[in-house]
Amino acid sequence: MPLMRTVLLSLAAVSLLGAADLRIGIVGLDTSHVVAFTKVLNDPANPDHVAGARVVAAFKGGSPDVESSRTRVDGFAKELQEKWNVEMVADIPTLCRKVDAILLESVDGRRHLEQARQVIAAGKPLFIDKPLASTLEDAREIARLAKAAGVKWFSTSSLRYGEVATKMKFPDATGAITWGPGPMEAHHYLDLSWYAVHPIEMLFALLGPGCVEVTRTYAPDADVVVGRWKDGRIGTVRATRPYGDYGAVVFRPKSVEQSPLKPKSSYVPMLREIIKFFQTGVVPVPNEETLEIFAFMDAAQKSREAGGKPVPLR
Repeated sequence: MPLMRTVLLSLAAVSLLGAADLRIGIVGLDTSHVVAFTKVLNDPANPDHVAGARVVAAFKGGSPDVESSRTRVDGFAKELQEKWNVEMVADIPTLCRKVDAILLESVDGRRHLEQARQVIAAGKPLFIDKPLASTLEDAREIARLAKAAGVKWFSTSSLRYGEVATKMKFPDATGAITWGPGPMEAHHYLDLSWYAVHPIEMLFALLGPGCVEVTRTYAPDADVVVGRWKDGRIGTVRATRPYGDYGAVVFRPKSVEQSPLKPKSSYVPMLREIIKFFQTGVVPVPNEETLEIFAFMDAAQKSREAGGKPVPLR
């Protein structure tokens, strides 16, 4: 009887755990994403509410030499505390002890390796918001550390789940052109990673992985980056500055498909995937594809430095 009682109590505990919301922690409060995500997760009355998880604690982080970080972190922290009752903690190890999973949201990609290292050491699954890192080497080190520790992670742009990427992904696509804003941040070596990662991710969502060579033409108000896939397809990204709309053209054997003038996009579909990932451990975007996107941007950077010469992906 004592053994049977123990088994029943254990099953009851598992059942309760499965029914409870996951406790989410946030690392880095210097992006508007933290407020937008918390509203969707923590407010059941929100029409876009994503059930199954709540943001309960956060580590402020921040970068003093990045203006968009330095000037916003305290305001976002205050809103999370006062409006959503999110606890502020002093460091990442403390945060990890209080939560089940981590949203790594720091706007400064240079911080991500150091911060991810601490989350991985604590064994917590994590979503890493764009940019995954500021260099290809840092991105690969995050992947290496996570694999060695058996920790699941993924990173993506919300544009992967927008109208363009979901409705224009054709199995017979012979090539594609995507476009979107491409402002830069001086401290990031991979300058396309700061914002042009969004139209680049759209391109990979439409064509899949397999790029082998990149050529980049740089101008002050725009970049044109052309990738050659191993099967001969060509994918092109135009990143406009300071900002611009998103869109795409997909080439098919007998037609050319163009996106709407104002395609729909939202954080909500991506958040659903993030929470599903935390619940199941199934990575929705293969880590290898995410690393290839960074290899694409790394090759584009080297092409710019070489005056626009083609550069193979490392």
